[in-house]
Amino acid sequence: MSPVDPRKLETFRVVVQTRKISSAAKLLHLSQPAVTAQIRGLEEECGRALLLRSSKGVTPTDWGLRLLEAAKQVHDVLGALEGAFQGEPAVGEEVVLGASMTTAAYVVPPLAAGYRAINGRVPFRLQVSNTARVLEWVADGRVPLGLVEGATRSSRVHLERYLEDELVPVAASSARDLCRITRAAELASVPLLFREPGSNTRAMVEEALAPVLGAREIRRSELLFGSNQSMKMAAVAGLGVAFVSRWSVQLEVSAGTLRVLPLRDLRIARTFSWATASSKLHGAAGRFRTWALRNPPARP
Repeated sequence: MSPVDPRKLETFRVVVQTRKISSAAKLLHLSQPAVTAQIRGLEEECGRALLLRSSKGVTPTDWGLRLLEAAKQVHDVLGALEGAFQGEPAVGEEVVLGASMTTAAYVVPPLAAGYRAINGRVPFRLQVSNTARVLEWVADGRVPLGLVEGATRSSRVHLERYLEDELVPVAASSARDLCRITRAAELASVPLLFREPGSNTRAMVEEALAPVLGAREIRRSELLFGSNQSMKMAAVAGLGVAFVSRWSVQLEVSAGTLRVLPLRDLRIARTFSWATASSKLHGAAGRFRTWALRNPPARP
């Protein structure tokens, strides 16, 4: 076995965690061909296939899983070494972060736990609101860092793509008629659960469903909810079909209370993005974002 290049090892780690070459390339700020070349070079150095490739992405082979554990250890050691030479103590300086509803509930907590596990008891302060309000906070300097969702645009804020998300249709597993739905047109005959007007999530769902169901029918919906959590629990109660973040239903799907409907002709993709007042960010928030970029949570 040839000596392993640490840079290729880090690329391999990010590819496995994101499950897609394209997603890893964005996080690593490399082109997709460059990431593919590094993975192939690593497989040549190891003398074994490390990834299984399919139309849905990549998964590690048995040897890939072994190498992944080593890659994580190398990453942690290098991260600790980098922190030791930064000259700024991580403990004591508060990480202040603004986050939209979904990212605050399902992405920030595991990131904070992982960061504190390595850097000690770093204080965290999380402020939560909708995406538009978080962007205002960042632009006005009230928080140095935001994590927001959706097709976001802002002339006052620098945005950096972080994680891929998808708004998926879910229904109570006990609602057999709803769980048989496989095409978007079939949603016309069942109750749909929507967020309140003005919600970013609602706007994306409306845009996706309007060509199939008609915008007028969507606006006449009788079941409106002021939060993703209330809408999700309404779906659990069997009130109808809800479109929610795939990140938000991991527990319910695993527990069997909700089922993701396998619509063959509809996919609503969106992105979670970091928001900063400029492309450069220093201090506690900067260190946290740098760590989070290198340690994205596993996609659901």
